[in-house]
Amino acid sequence: MIATITHKQKTFRVDFSKPMDISLPVTVGGVKAWYVPEPIIEPVRMGDWVGEVAQGGSVNFKNITFNPHGHGTHTECVGHISNEFYSVNQSLKQFMFMAELITVLPKEVNRDLIITKRILEDFLLDKTPEALIIRTLSNSEAKTHKNYSNTNPAYINEEAMKYIIEKGIQHLLFDTPSVDKEIDNGALLAHKAFWEYPQNTNTKRTITELIYVPNTIFDGTYLLDLQVAPFENDAAPARPLLYRIIN
Repeated sequence: MIATITHKQKTFRVDFSKPMDISLPVTVGGVKAWYVPEPIIEPVRMGDWVGEVAQGGSVNFKNITFNPHGHGTHTECVGHISNEFYSVNQSLKQFMFMAELITVLPKEVNRDLIITKRILEDFLLDKTPEALIIRTLSNSEAKTHKNYSNTNPAYINEEAMKYIIEKGIQHLLFDTPSVDKEIDNGALLAHKAFWEYPQNTNTKRTITELIYVPNTIFDGTYLLDLQVAPFENDAAPARPLLYRIIN
């Protein structure tokens, strides 16, 4: 289905029949981080009854135990770092955004892989998207099932994050477990800069982590559909979808 959309006085077409999924699922053997064990997906058992058809039950009826930050793609709000409770389900009320996808090679500094302001400047130039999607190199399919714990993945430094805010970006999507360094003694400089916490807290911005953008999706401008499960929590599983802009 091709639809015509007007955004900021510009009209373009989108083929909604061809979504490009950049999420990673919550699944046993899938991607994980933050030292959590595998998610648990198991049938409910009540006396002699079991919630699995393969075991004789009438329906499949399973409990799932997982961590939204450690298993699969997730979207988080400022409640992730705040003393006050904020729910991503209440923070995110709009779901379609103009987004820019960029692919960056992090700068290696003292064994850290860092996305700097200079790197972002070279890609964004005069662009001011509502959402920014950052794909890091290298970008193999190993990201789809990697255990990121104790690997010190690439992250965004504070200066770069402040630049992201200066560009007016409201939603940031990133393909590692965190915009901050894995072990930073709780500093969380990038998170705090993005949400301007606690001095000028912005409760509407979101960060989506542990995405995976296949190499078949090229850098450029897309329509983003940021689908997030309705959990009343600081973070929830997410399924961001990209749609190509038809000129």
